Amino acid sequence: MHNLSVGVLGASGYAGRELCQLVEAHPSLHLIFATAHGQRGQSLRIGKKNLTFVATEDAPLDQADLIFSALPHGASLEWVERARAAGAKVVDLSSDLRPGNNGHLADGACAPYGLTELYRDKVRGADIVANPGCYPTAILLALHPLVEKKLLEPQSTIPVSAASGVTGAGFTPRPDLLFAEISEDFRAYGVGNNHRHLLEMNAELKIRGAENDLVFTPHLLPVARGILATIVVRLTHDLDDPLGPWRETFGEEPFIQLTETTPALRDVVRTNSVRISVAKAANTTAPTLIITSAMDNLTKGAAGQALQNANLMLGLEEQLGLAA
Repeated sequence: MHNLSVGVLGASGYAGRELCQLVEAHPSLHLIFATAHGQRGQSLRIGKKNLTFVATEDAPLDQADLIFSALPHGASLEWVERARAAGAKVVDLSSDLRPGNNGHLADGACAPYGLTELYRDKVRGADIVANPGCYPTAILLALHPLVEKKLLEPQSTIPVSAASGVTGAGFTPRPDLLFAEISEDFRAYGVGNNHRHLLEMNAELKIRGAENDLVFTPHLLPVARGILATIVVRLTHDLDDPLGPWRETFGEEPFIQLTETTPALRDVVRTNSVRISVAKAANTTAPTLIITSAMDNLTKGAAGQALQNANLMLGLEEQLGLAA
């Protein structure tokens, strides 16, 4: 087996910690450093060993075959460039290089978008990959078969209601995320269709030829992890088999599960899978589908998809080290 060296920048956050755990359990990867500038010198139990964080500027970038950057948005790109200059491949988990965010590499190039099921061939040959956001992963994969087959009614609006566990809000302490504030509660946030992930989703839909507006309302769930998205779409014509386009497009995908019953978070938490169901909407004047998409925001929505991309970039089996 390979024994490839991996580093994690920004390892103290939820996605960074998840990455460290996945790398430590991976049969072909070896974690050689994890950075956390504000917690440098502190240790964290990962698997069967203690991991000591180092400052980002002290990380031996030139010793890694691949580096994951889980640094904050706006701060990551500089270190992505440094890691590339040191000779490492990089998966960037920030929004800096994602579609719609106006980020590009120093040479003017754009990094491939790491929505693996849609861009597998580009990821496989890349030195740098922009890992998608959690909400965009759940929503774009759910919409893709309809976009690909041009089944969305042109110019129609697509309402999306999606709920995420509190780890999606990040590791920084906030009073509104205290247990007593979120327990036994459920609320929308970012109301007004201006969530930062809309840039990414709208750009990607445009790239793929969709002429539709998303109206996206995120909600905060009183759970640690998971995303459940409900998407309503109007079609160009009725479908005899509502799940048919997804079966044709994703039937062989190892991390996409199609189901006749509505998925729940317990079906997907701590896996790298997206679980999708489709139902016809009754009592509508136009053919309408209700799509439900469920996944774990820390695995398929962040660290798991990052590892899926890294496997391809390193010439490894795509599913290695990941639970379906």
